[in-house]
Amino acid sequence: MRETSRTKRADKAGESTAEAALKTATESAPRRRQARGERRIAQLLAAAAGVFCRTGYAAASTNAIAREAGVSPGTLYQFFPNKEAIAVELGGQLLQRAHEAHGQAFLPENLDRPLPELLDAVLDPVIAFNCENPAFWALMHGSGVPGIAQEHDELHVGMLARVEEVLRACAIPTADTNPAELNHVAHMVLGIVKASLELILASEGEERAAYVTELKAVLFRYLDPMITTPPPRRPPR
Repeated sequence: MRETSRTKRADKAGESTAEAALKTATESAPRRRQARGERRIAQLLAAAAGVFCRTGYAAASTNAIAREAGVSPGTLYQFFPNKEAIAVELGGQLLQRAHEAHGQAFLPENLDRPLPELLDAVLDPVIAFNCENPAFWALMHGSGVPGIAQEHDELHVGMLARVEEVLRACAIPTADTNPAELNHVAHMVLGIVKASLELILASEGEERAAYVTELKAVLFRYLDPMITTPPPRRPPR
């Protein structure tokens, strides 16, 4: 029996539909695998953050991270070859978030605020970021991983430059506010913040809030003699 043209068209249409379905299934499978892989990586990084916070980077192990994530060590090694690779990935993500928090802290409009409000505007986002991401402190100050240490040094240099910019914009123009003096003051400010963050991160609730209040009080008393109140208005750009 000869195939009619209608039968041939139906067969071709069926073949086209089957091919399209196969193509869709073939394309969606890698996407599903990729999504599952991304979720697994996020799970492992969250587990690593918890382990690094509790034990420190040096004492942490891939086995401990795998247990924290609820997976086998073999599953972990499918995504990360060793502990350092986990730290580098987690540290990179946290550094990106830190840059975002610092950008929020050093908005240009903050320079027009009186000193107490300026301290709130600059310190609150930085403190909030560190409290919400305690693994950042554990990695940046205790891991010794070369890539992380270099990026953290760059972050510190950027912070120092931003603090100097604030001081330059707000300081009373006297002989005591020359560039070298501003650099010394900026280093002292960051040193005070770093030491205070260690106390803040080690406490919770009302005690943490008390240390935040004390940090702002210390910086206010230190900076008030050299800051105009309110700061001079900057000319519009």
